[in-house]
Amino acid sequence: MITTLSIKNYALIEKLSIDFSKGFSIITGETGAGKSIILGALGLVLGKRADLSSLKNKEEKCIIEAHFEISKYNLKPFFEANDLDYEDDTIIRREILPSGKSRAFINDSPVNLQELQELSLFLIDIHSQQQTQELSDENVQFKIIDAIANNSETIVTYQGLLKQYKSEKSKLNSLIKKQAESYKEQEYNQFLLTELLEAKLKSGEQETLEADFEKLNNVEIIKESLDKSLSITSTESVGVLSNLNEIKSALQKIASFSPEYQSLQERVVSVLIEMDDITNELNDSAESLFSDPAQLELINQKLQLIYNLQKKHQVSTVEELLDIQNQLDNSVLELGNLGDEIEKLTASIQAKGGDLDILANTILTNREKAIPVLSDKLISILATLGMPNVRFDIKVTPTANYFDNGKDELQFLFAANKGTDFGLLKKVASGGEMSRIMLAVKAILAQYSKLPTLIFDEIDTGVSGEIAIRMGEIMKEMSLTMQIFAITHLPQIAAKGNAHFKVFKSTVGEDTQSELVLLSAEERIVEIAQMLSGAVVSDSALNHAKALLN
Repeated sequence: MITTLSIKNYALIEKLSIDFSKGFSIITGETGAGKSIILGALGLVLGKRADLSSLKNKEEKCIIEAHFEISKYNLKPFFEANDLDYEDDTIIRREILPSGKSRAFINDSPVNLQELQELSLFLIDIHSQQQTQELSDENVQFKIIDAIANNSETIVTYQGLLKQYKSEKSKLNSLIKKQAESYKEQEYNQFLLTELLEAKLKSGEQETLEADFEKLNNVEIIKESLDKSLSITSTESVGVLSNLNEIKSALQKIASFSPEYQSLQERVVSVLIEMDDITNELNDSAESLFSDPAQLELINQKLQLIYNLQKKHQVSTVEELLDIQNQLDNSVLELGNLGDEIEKLTASIQAKGGDLDILANTILTNREKAIPVLSDKLISILATLGMPNVRFDIKVTPTANYFDNGKDELQFLFAANKGTDFGLLKKVASGGEMSRIMLAVKAILAQYSKLPTLIFDEIDTGVSGEIAIRMGEIMKEMSLTMQIFAITHLPQIAAKGNAHFKVFKSTVGEDTQSELVLLSAEERIVEIAQMLSGAVVSDSALNHAKALLN
């Protein structure tokens, strides 16, 4: 339950601190006095987004702090899961800086808005007039039924499995699309792969083939050059070798005279040895050289094949062609693997679908058991609220579709009077009837929920007199197990509270401020009398107020 609310520099509130007690608390005040400001400040503590316009003084920061007594609500797992310090008296603080930035703290630990919103779901339910209209929404109706059906844990399990199921379905669709596209390319890829494989390419062979081609294609020129070179080196008396031998002999005679001549003689010997090797290699090359038109044609054909493949695949080396060959080979293998993956994924989806069906059937069974309970309780409570002939026609129908909360569709029909046809709530229920139905729903849900605090914001719209008294009694009954706040304009409801707070505006100099105060017993009598008769309080109004309070 909320025990303290402090507000500083928010809207029309300069500074406010108020303590709350358990039980049934009433908040009243003139229209525009600031009741919505109190709720707005509380909403910020619970994680709603803020803006700079919320600041009363734009030069100072806004601080809203709320204390919650949570020792009885088993919230330690939430604090541990979010790495937060747990305290029985938990403090939530929200700050809005003049720059427009917002900060939030739980027990002085900084948190983001999502964490704040998640925690608020365990702390307070603020019921507004807008929420009454949401009662016509199928999702809200399902939540009511599922709360009574105790479907919460099953639905969480179902939703986790459904998320996996949808993810795998999406992946399967992508794989099937990819497979279809791959099949279109497979025939052409297979052709390209076969073409490359038949070429029997080898790394480095292009350079070898090109060298052999040049040699065979120029046999005559090569032979002429080799013969000429051999003639120059080997001709007797005038050949290079003969002349080098003469130089060697001449220098050998003077080599012992000086290191200089010795060095020259050694260098000539080296040249002579090298020249001798060159002559032998020239001779070998000349003897091995022969014309082979058939081999030349084979080499030319292989080179043309390589050149054509390089042009087709827009590359310049055999190594790149071999890489493409490997890629094509892998793509063909990948298509086979794709089929295996599709088969496995299909089996997994079918298995998850079976598990989802089991969970959905459990959810449906629980709902079918809960619907008569909900209907009977609603009829019983609404009878005391002036709707003795109310009827509900609530049915769940299983479908083949997987929805976020099961596989069911819901028909939630309502008839207020005997002899009238059933219809959708939003079409056949009046504003006053919707308010009473929502109160009945909240009263029923309070029996199945461990929520500490519930705030009714003008749930009494469209009702008065004895019905208002009974609504107040129902809220008072609910306050026996949870903290209840009612923001109301009806004295019949205001009189049922254990504590009564008044919101009012005051003028300080040129400044208007909203304030919230706890009324004493005497002040409460006057407040309820004013709600009955207006600003001028008559004796009869005072007596009526005392009677309501008693």
